Amino acid sequence: MSFNLNMLALLLVMLAIGWILGLMMSGRGKYRRLWQDEQAVHRAAVKDRDARIEAANVRIAELERQQAAPIGAGTATAVSGAVHGRDDLSRIKGISQAQELALNEAGYHRFGQIAAINAEQEATLEARLGLAPGTIGREDWRGQAVELDRGEKPGLFSRLTG
Repeated sequence: MSFNLNMLALLLVMLAIGWILGLMMSGRGKYRRLWQDEQAVHRAAVKDRDARIEAANVRIAELERQQAAPIGAGTATAVSGAVHGRDDLSRIKGISQAQELALNEAGYHRFGQIAAINAEQEATLEARLGLAPGTIGREDWRGQAVELDRGEKPGLFSRLTG
């Protein structure tokens, strides 16, 4: 087998690359120490990141336990009654669950608050809920709220058993 000049040059280049890689990989080389230092910094950064994520998860769990307001559509029914200081406003004829959530966002949580609204607040609520003017008065939300606040208006299940 004979070697030509190109093959010899390629062989020398490969030999030089192998020699350089060998020096870099040796236990005494500065590149190995730098690589090890970089690995130690990386491990510390990963450990710190994991600790921050764990602390954030603990904080999220704590906030969820302390949370007083329901989240999302349909949860108002799940917290009906006096849970968290709120009444089930959807028991008033004419108030849907979506409207109850909008009322809660507007600061109305109890039947007594609905019973005490004035004409100006009524107009504001009708605009906020997208109702025609006079709807709250026509459906007598205030009267129904007074009855529910006093416990005079029977619930759905009391009608079925009585």
